[in-house]
Amino acid sequence: MGGPCGERARPASATLLAALALAIVAALVPAAAAAAAGPRAVIRRSAHGIPHIISKTWEGVGYGYGYAFAQDDICPMADDYVTVRAQRSRYFGPTATYAQRGNGTTPQNRNSDFFFQRAINNHIVEKLIAQPPPEGPLPVVKQAVRGYVKGYDRYLKDTGVANLPDPSCRGKPWVKRISVLDAYRRFWQLGLLASQGVAIDGIGGAQPPGAIPSLQPSGAQLQAFGERLFDLGIGSNAVALGSAATKNGSGLMLGNPHFPWDGTERFYEAHATIPGKVNVIGGSLFGVPAVLIGHTGGLAWSHTVSTAFRFTPYELKLVPGSPTSYIYDNAVHQMHADKVTIQVKQQDGSIKPETRTLYSSLQGPILTSILGLPIFPWTATNAYAMGDVNATNFRYLNHFFEVDTAQSVKQLDRIERKYQGIPWVNTIATDRTGKAYYADMGAIPNVTDAKVAQCVNGPLGKAVYQAVPGLPVLDGSTSACRWGNDPDAAVPGIFGPHHEPSLFRNDYTENSNDSYWLANPNHPLTGFARIIGCEKCVRSLRTRNGLTMISQRLHGLDRRPGNRFGLGDMTWMVFNDRQYASVLWRHPLAAMCESDGTEPSSSGPVDVSAACPVIAAYNNHDNLDNKGSLLFRRFVERLRGAPAPGVPVSNPFSSQAFTRPFSADNPVNTPSGLNTNDPQVHQALGDAVNDLRSNGIPLDASLRAHQYEMRGNVKIPIHGGPGTDGLFNAINVLWTPPVGYPNVPHGSSFVMVTQFRRKGCPSNRSILTYSLSVNPNSPYFADQTKMFSKKQWVDPPFCADQVRRR
Repeated sequence: MGGPCGERARPASATLLAALALAIVAALVPAAAAAAAGPRAVIRRSAHGIPHIISKTWEGVGYGYGYAFAQDDICPMADDYVTVRAQRSRYFGPTATYAQRGNGTTPQNRNSDFFFQRAINNHIVEKLIAQPPPEGPLPVVKQAVRGYVKGYDRYLKDTGVANLPDPSCRGKPWVKRISVLDAYRRFWQLGLLASQGVAIDGIGGAQPPGAIPSLQPSGAQLQAFGERLFDLGIGSNAVALGSAATKNGSGLMLGNPHFPWDGTERFYEAHATIPGKVNVIGGSLFGVPAVLIGHTGGLAWSHTVSTAFRFTPYELKLVPGSPTSYIYDNAVHQMHADKVTIQVKQQDGSIKPETRTLYSSLQGPILTSILGLPIFPWTATNAYAMGDVNATNFRYLNHFFEVDTAQSVKQLDRIERKYQGIPWVNTIATDRTGKAYYADMGAIPNVTDAKVAQCVNGPLGKAVYQAVPGLPVLDGSTSACRWGNDPDAAVPGIFGPHHEPSLFRNDYTENSNDSYWLANPNHPLTGFARIIGCEKCVRSLRTRNGLTMISQRLHGLDRRPGNRFGLGDMTWMVFNDRQYASVLWRHPLAAMCESDGTEPSSSGPVDVSAACPVIAAYNNHDNLDNKGSLLFRRFVERLRGAPAPGVPVSNPFSSQAFTRPFSADNPVNTPSGLNTNDPQVHQALGDAVNDLRSNGIPLDASLRAHQYEMRGNVKIPIHGGPGTDGLFNAINVLWTPPVGYPNVPHGSSFVMVTQFRRKGCPSNRSILTYSLSVNPNSPYFADQTKMFSKKQWVDPPFCADQVRRR
């Protein structure tokens, strides 16, 4: 890894738990000399370290947030500020890589520095900040960011780099005070997570063709591109219940993002209060002093990663003999050349400058690869530019700061339509009145299906569209293929709200990273552009599991009292750990096993008879002590294997695995059945049995000893399982023989359940699965992880009297 914060930290010493009492209540005020002019905030920490920040101003809220956040998580954030300052090669060397866990990429330091230094040279962030609202930041955003920087820097000044409690960055020369520009560059980085952020190597390393011609991508590379692009390592569940679905007639909200357990795309839980103006609690991504998923006194909301593409490649037709000249509307245009210099650490420790020229067209930066795959070669005849809808989008900051004061889904909808700033997620919400809401109403390139038919012309573009349906490689030689304009759009080049899906319901809305189509199966959303998502297409097993559990609850079929949701029903639903693949396949698999006795495997025939009673007895749940969990998961993962061409990664099973095909008229229940005539089904069982036996794992093993999170020498067992297997509580961890499934890379992260009442304070349960702090010497390093292991919840105070009592 390119920096020390890429490694998982070690645990706190037990003796340091005594510090907890001192951390419960902490008052933060500026130095006396600056008291008159500086911001003021009070930080009260409730159980498990959750900071409750109280101030009279947004600048004070940001100040308190920055200070508290730095206390808990300064090391990974300091590492990320090195990234956005374009200084990774200076401190960590040019050839090392770092993990951008929010999108699954591992950019090389040198390419990353060229990418970000170009943005610094071109003053991209400065220009965005200078714009008036709604394109530029609102005054409250600027105030909060200014306060955040002061709070972060105040903690660093008070503590000193040499005395930081986290050993992963203590005394490191790259831990420095930050500026307001550093903070905004982090925001710019986050906005690009699903667009230029997946192509940092491909943009920062793009160079004109040399004597050796670039190779066209292979079919295998295109297939891998499709699989990786649909599986960026982030996802989520969200359920918003309205008055017709809850026991008390008010809204009930589940927010369950599946995000990285390490790095700066972790969530930080905090509570911000400006008396009489702001009262909001929830989670934010590192470095963002606003609640991104949470609730106010009247509104609760969450987000799920959207299927909409936020970028389009453009195919440029180059002038023969001039690889940096291209044809546009029958005229020759020169690519814009940016000469970029970075500082690079040499093997002897010295620092030397290195210069590279990067190029862009009218449409955007030239790129050669996405997700590490050389899909877009720069040849003598063609180059490819990325049109990025989020390259100039700071509207999303205004969106979140306004949502943090909203009290109803109608207010939220107005904010969505006003800014269209959401960069790469859906919004799911409910409110005190019991109105549920769904929208994918953000920054989406205005590329209609008609434009795709007209403008996806080249062989590579057609191959990409087949491998990645919905991602058009547009003809970059004509203005007719530029993004369109809608009169109601917040800015040119994006769809207006009337061309983006949204829905109000009295019963519920739900999303688990499939498209908008079945936000509520009783009201399918149709008629939208393919770039936003697919319609009448197969839903993932995780989506189907969630929709089925909601339906079973509302029809009284889940073996729980009544037929509406209360707080306990929702907390049970999210962590009941039902594996939907087992619901569909266990019975026919057990029958096949008993009938055959021996199955083929990758290493020859294998006796599976001992596995048959284990499969038959497995209870379809990935709780810690359910016997047979590992065996059935290995069967599903072996059957999943490499997705067949044309199979979206959300449904990574060949249609041949099912006996009942998908029906758009019954999408929640199809496809189903296990095709025991499929040879791959038989081999998947044989391989699953071999996987366990060859690693000394009993066939009836449960998860407790084999799926866990290490915190130093402490092994914390983790329940749940892969979302692709149909687990609603997605814990997406890789098979690692001989131990099983150690150390969670991403999955359920900040989980919040909020129950409104018609009057009074909402009830709230939350869990930060990986705990609040990355510092191994903090009492908040593993406490909530241990609670998550036991399916326990935190009850964070929200109303003023609750906070005072805690």
